[in-house]
Amino acid sequence: MNEAFDIWQLLAGLGIFLFGMHLLEDSVKALSGKAFRRMISHYTKGRLRAIGSGVMVTGVLQSSSAVSLMVLAFVGAGILSMENAIAVMMGANIGTTFTAWVVAFLGFKLSIDSFAFPFIAIAGIGLIFSEVTSRLFNFSRFLIGFGFLFLGLNYMKVSVGGLGQIFDLSQFHDYGLWLYLLVGVALTALMQSSSATIAIVLTAMNSQLISFNMGVAMVIGANVGTTVTVLLGSLGRGVRTKKIVGVSHLVFNLVTGFVAYLSINVSVWLVGSLIDISSNSVMGLALFHTLFNILGVILFYPFIGPLARMLVRNYPQRKTMLTVYLDRTPVEVTDAATAALGNEIRHLLEECQLYNLRVLEVEEKLVFDHELPFEKNVGKKYGLADLYGNIKLLHAEIFAYYAKLQAQKIEETEAHKLERVIFASRNIMNSIKNFKGIRADLDEFDASENNYLNMQYKMFRKRLLELYQGMNYLRALESSEEQYRELLKIFLHIEEADKCFIRETMGAVAENEIQGMEIASLLLVNRLFSQGCRLQVFAIKDLLLSPEQISDFDRALDMKELIEEEKARESKDNPNEAQAAG
Repeated sequence: MNEAFDIWQLLAGLGIFLFGMHLLEDSVKALSGKAFRRMISHYTKGRLRAIGSGVMVTGVLQSSSAVSLMVLAFVGAGILSMENAIAVMMGANIGTTFTAWVVAFLGFKLSIDSFAFPFIAIAGIGLIFSEVTSRLFNFSRFLIGFGFLFLGLNYMKVSVGGLGQIFDLSQFHDYGLWLYLLVGVALTALMQSSSATIAIVLTAMNSQLISFNMGVAMVIGANVGTTVTVLLGSLGRGVRTKKIVGVSHLVFNLVTGFVAYLSINVSVWLVGSLIDISSNSVMGLALFHTLFNILGVILFYPFIGPLARMLVRNYPQRKTMLTVYLDRTPVEVTDAATAALGNEIRHLLEECQLYNLRVLEVEEKLVFDHELPFEKNVGKKYGLADLYGNIKLLHAEIFAYYAKLQAQKIEETEAHKLERVIFASRNIMNSIKNFKGIRADLDEFDASENNYLNMQYKMFRKRLLELYQGMNYLRALESSEEQYRELLKIFLHIEEADKCFIRETMGAVAENEIQGMEIASLLLVNRLFSQGCRLQVFAIKDLLLSPEQISDFDRALDMKELIEEEKARESKDNPNEAQAAG
């Protein structure tokens, strides 16, 4: 006796099924993700091996999206050729059919009580009594994901059993199989999972709501719908390889789906000759899903190379202009090249300052009254990760230019000047590395319920703004002697702010305003922040000051350290006098 159709039971079943798929994928990646990455990296040298790797990795992970992300990463790093990347994605299509086989063999033949519940029970206990980072924890997630997969499938099966009492699906027969194909595309595009769509199709067939031919059409549509995930991942700027892989996946699935749809009758006959689809339609559909993906690979295999070359031509490499001065200055003109290198490193410093301002969410217009080169050449719509990547690429181009310039015949004084400016660029990059490292901690300070952490976050912002405004004032000075003195003042201000922070933090610890990890995080952030600020001062010193002024600056800092050491020694020897002086 069929139960009444319950839409919420169907949706709950679908949600549990998708959650189970997510747990399976996530736990398998945690348990052996490195092994799969090594497989894609090392066992994709030939097209057949690339297809085989795609089949195996996707079959285990049950996520062509996860495989596509690995593929994109290796293509971008130059480890995987475009042709072999396309071959891996083709193999991934075959690997996704594994879900249909598991459901066909187990999903409708075993009692949910005797199958899914024990998995969930054992895994639940394992999750409670295991460390989050342990293999037992991830294995328990794998088991509970497996149990949820079939628990969700059972809910869908039970709820769909009553659907025939409400909807008369025979009224749609006259529209043709193309309607079911579109339904398969739409479901997969909405749920971002062909496995979930196929589970729904198998459930509907098991409840005899749709015929075998309708199920075949929906499976073809599900295969086409999977391209939406990859295409969405390929959107954006500066991601040429993603676009090529995404379009190749679309072309492969569209052509394969078109051929499969035109040959549905032949395919049904072939599957029917191997399996009795009248009594075992679910198994027959799993077989069809695998066969038509294998057919697509066979059809496309000879055309992988031409397809890759065509897409590369249609998506040519458009080099983003990151440098402002170097590309238009030949290294053979050494005087001009040396000046261009210095100007480019000043540009690098500005982009570094922009990054640091954005890390601390300081309004950049308070520092810059002009549009920086990256915003002109690259565009404004990029995040912190993109900005950091562009700065690294700019530094790489600066160093490459420096290496070419070193190969020219240059005078000794020019060689020393080049060493100073390239050292300045290294200090700039070390500074931005510091700010990148403390970004997460700064976000925690900002979002914390601890008022002292909030206050220190605001103080870090204030300290950075004062530093950059001071640097702007320094650069506007015409006299090099004034620049020298101003730079010393800026450095001393950084040191004083650092000492003030230490004093305040010691007071906060004494007053129990902060404790434990809060103390450790604050001290670490301040150390990296202060060091990052010092490194930028050192960079400006090497970019702006004369060799004599640089020597004077370094001696002044050495004298300051000697004086402070002497004061500390006196305080230790005469604590009473030091206290009275304080």
